[in-house]
Amino acid sequence: MPCNNKFQHELYLEQLGYEPVTLIVGTFNPDIGPLNQAAWFYGRTDSCCLWNVLPRLFDEPSLISASPHDWKQFCRNHQIAFTDIISSIDDADLSNNEHLRALAGFSDRAIEYKFEDFNFVDIRQILKMRPSIRNVYLTRAVTEAFWRHLWNPVMQYCNQNSIHERRLISPSEDSRDQQNAYNGHHPVSQIPVFEDYVLMRWKNEWHIK
Repeated sequence: MPCNNKFQHELYLEQLGYEPVTLIVGTFNPDIGPLNQAAWFYGRTDSCCLWNVLPRLFDEPSLISASPHDWKQFCRNHQIAFTDIISSIDDADLSNNEHLRALAGFSDRAIEYKFEDFNFVDIRQILKMRPSIRNVYLTRAVTEAFWRHLWNPVMQYCNQNSIHERRLISPSEDSRDQQNAYNGHHPVSQIPVFEDYVLMRWKNEWHIK
């Protein structure tokens, strides 16, 4: 039995009641019952700081402790939408403990190396369906061939259609190594708070300066 994206019914922006200007793209949010406590996109707030960083890009207070209702209202106010690259992993077996551990670790590397049969979200189709979107952000790098192969067509489409496209540092704990490296190279101007480091990096790429 495949593992679906927990928010599969929202991946093509089916439930939006407004025209988005910005699309933020993640990787995969596994529907693994109580092992995934995220109530909405980027909702694992114990290990992901997006809801701290994103409001602060707009000079608003953090929403890290807010409810999904508040997150959705913020997105409506700023015409932001979310989706993921992967809709389902079709060769995942949730009765297989090894598979379940890989999914419950929320690791992109585990997704890349543990599984082979995927159902991907057509990001270009979303952009064609929603021409109001003028800014597209992927919340990870595309240095690995797996992710680069998936994202290159999106980059090309955005370039051809004058859409602002950038890859952002991940707001998850996986990026702490980059923070440590930055602080090591900038001993006089270190950024000790992880959320502030992510905010600095996002500001460099965001369409609002």
